[in-house]
Amino acid sequence: MSRVYNFSAGPAVLPEEVLKSAAEEMLDYNGTGMSVMEMSHRSKAFEEIIETAEADLRELMNIPDNYKVLFLQGGASQQFAMIPMNLMKNKVADYIITGQWAKKAAGEAAKYGKVNKIASSENKTFSYIPDCSDIPISEDADYVYICENNTIYGTKFKELPNTKSKTLVADVSSCFLSEPVDVSKYGLIYGGVQKNIGPAGVVIVIIREDLITEDVLPGTPSMLTYKIHADAKSLYNTPPAYGIYICGKVFKWLKEMGGLEVMKARNEKKAKLLYDFLDQSKLFKGTVEVKDRSLMNVPFVTGNADLDAKFVKESKEAGLENLKGHRSVGGMRASIYNAMPYEGAEALVAFMKKFEKENL
Repeated sequence: MSRVYNFSAGPAVLPEEVLKSAAEEMLDYNGTGMSVMEMSHRSKAFEEIIETAEADLRELMNIPDNYKVLFLQGGASQQFAMIPMNLMKNKVADYIITGQWAKKAAGEAAKYGKVNKIASSENKTFSYIPDCSDIPISEDADYVYICENNTIYGTKFKELPNTKSKTLVADVSSCFLSEPVDVSKYGLIYGGVQKNIGPAGVVIVIIREDLITEDVLPGTPSMLTYKIHADAKSLYNTPPAYGIYICGKVFKWLKEMGGLEVMKARNEKKAKLLYDFLDQSKLFKGTVEVKDRSLMNVPFVTGNADLDAKFVKESKEAGLENLKGHRSVGGMRASIYNAMPYEGAEALVAFMKKFEKENL
């Protein structure tokens, strides 16, 4: 069977070159006579894998020297607790609520201190990003938290909030490495890799060194303490070794493609094709305010639940997989991450045109 176009929001499409390379090395990685799945995380071979992965990520994102890169487990959702456990010195934090994941993160943080929801777009089903140029930042807030790209709702912060010198913490799970980013604007930037970088099971945390301290909330487990992982260079316990290996291959692929400026241009081209069609379609319509549209996740609807279901069924038959919208919002969603080729977006638009013709 030939490969389908996979529009899943995560776990999501990976570059074919990476999958082929991993397949070739499955039984024998680099002359070791074993798979990366089988090797000790303390071995010289794996040490080289994780160190190269970190070096390539630092180069891709131009990560300043005073930031640590951590390869952790537990997904982005575990960071919802780990962040307040490590950063809530005053037990106060400001959260900007632009979707379900920010909402869940705020709910988790509220177990450890006071959470101020200082801006929200919930009043319009998270279909826009609120103006954050002058928001009421709490004087005693330890940090300001955002989910930068909202996978479910298809919105993206095009400008970072004015945190008035407070530490910015951002979940970038679904826009990780999709465009250049100024890491120095964040205190902590993190993301689960299963959307745009690798297989499920790894979360990457990029954290400024001054935020890594032994002064964590009482009762914080060792496994949820940034300092312990930073001091052990992500090898405090057995890491998600094979996942890190695949991430490393994706970093190499991104460098070969030309880096994040090139990826941004590619992603803009794909997204433009899809949004341009939605904007003139008589059947489909996008659900997000134009200025806040994500390059990664494109939600759309017909306005008729039965027609939406028919579209999802027929698109699957046409080799376009995972276009059903998130269960909380319905409709459709096309996730067009870095590894989705332009041809995938073309195939989707061609199918939508055909479906529109047959169902108007």
